[in-house]
Amino acid sequence: MKPFTYIIDRTVGFEKEEGETLLQHGQPLSQNRIFILLLIAGIFAVIGFSMFLTTVSWYAISAMGSPTAVGLVLMAATIPRLVMMMFGGVVADKYKKTTIMFMTNLIQAFVLFSLYVLVDNEILTLTVLLVIAGVFGMLDAFFGPASMSLIPKVVPKKQLQRANSIFQGADQISFIVGPIFAGLMMESLGVASSFLVATILVFLSAVFIFPPFIKEAAVDERVSQNPWQDMKEGMSFVRNSSFLLTGLIVLISLNFFVFGALHIAIPLLVDVYGGSPLNLSFMEASLGIGMLIGSVLLSIYTIQKRRGAVTIYGLMASLGLFILFSLVPSLPFLTAILFFIGFSMVFVYVPFFTVAQENTENRIMGRVMSIIFLAMNGFDPVSYGIVTGFVSIGIPVQMVLFGLGVSGLLIALTVFFKAREFREV
Repeated sequence: MKPFTYIIDRTVGFEKEEGETLLQHGQPLSQNRIFILLLIAGIFAVIGFSMFLTTVSWYAISAMGSPTAVGLVLMAATIPRLVMMMFGGVVADKYKKTTIMFMTNLIQAFVLFSLYVLVDNEILTLTVLLVIAGVFGMLDAFFGPASMSLIPKVVPKKQLQRANSIFQGADQISFIVGPIFAGLMMESLGVASSFLVATILVFLSAVFIFPPFIKEAAVDERVSQNPWQDMKEGMSFVRNSSFLLTGLIVLISLNFFVFGALHIAIPLLVDVYGGSPLNLSFMEASLGIGMLIGSVLLSIYTIQKRRGAVTIYGLMASLGLFILFSLVPSLPFLTAILFFIGFSMVFVYVPFFTVAQENTENRIMGRVMSIIFLAMNGFDPVSYGIVTGFVSIGIPVQMVLFGLGVSGLLIALTVFFKAREFREV
């Protein structure tokens, strides 16, 4: 079945035709109105989301005084998200993606504003915080697959790596700005003000993705089937692709052993070494800067060959640096190492996403992207639980991180030697 586009861009006169993409006539990304709107909306959304994560992590460990509270909050933000992820992919293939993204941002802004009111009035409890974090994470299960599956319909295949790199770079700029904003707001005006600024930014994201601005056409659904059949079709497509299966193992390893562990470890290490909210912001920003530099590099130089091998090299480099991270007892040096971890991680994400988008039909893109997102984040709660669980029984967080890093590196080496076909893609 041929791919089909859902987008009309009246500013450049393209029509909705089967098999045609918006940039088929060589339009550069800088002149694509839809691409620019999506990029701006994504920047505001990610800044708001990163401010939420930084602020809620610091609030849990400072106001509630427990490393376990940090893990519980992060698990509450991720588990409902994972439960709804596959359904989010089905929805992305059946309904307008811009409408899904707009409604998601609008509701998230309301949730963040509620959090601001509760903190400002000093009536927020751990139970309420867990519920709010769960709702916020669940909504992201709809936003992620919709946004990622929209990109291949806005740009041609030859520009996918550059488009993904630009989006990745914009995300990392946002992740740099978000924690810094959060740290400055918490230092100067308090935790509640940080939540309020995050609310405004997520609302602005909804404004830029407002469906009438994008002019997305109605979805032309080719096959009438129930949601379970839709999900089975997406899983069958992934199961029949050796590249996707191997890539999912790589993503799971990176996010379980490195990225998920870092989310919970950074605030814990800041607390262990007597740091402040600004130290927390600088460490998270350093990780983002590394990913930004890597994204810029990949937006300039397109990888044409052995993209599978590049993803494995990126995984092994990330794990090696993560092991070093676990051994260094200094916040400034830890901040520097995070830069190189972030740089290495980009060489896992961007090549894999690009190949996956190039070889997936548009009609099931949302479901495939949701499975990829699920693999990326599905083991994060387990990682949070392992780190906080061992720390709560008295094992130093550095030792826990070292064990995770070594285990992940062994898996990466096994994939490298076993998946020869994947390395040649």
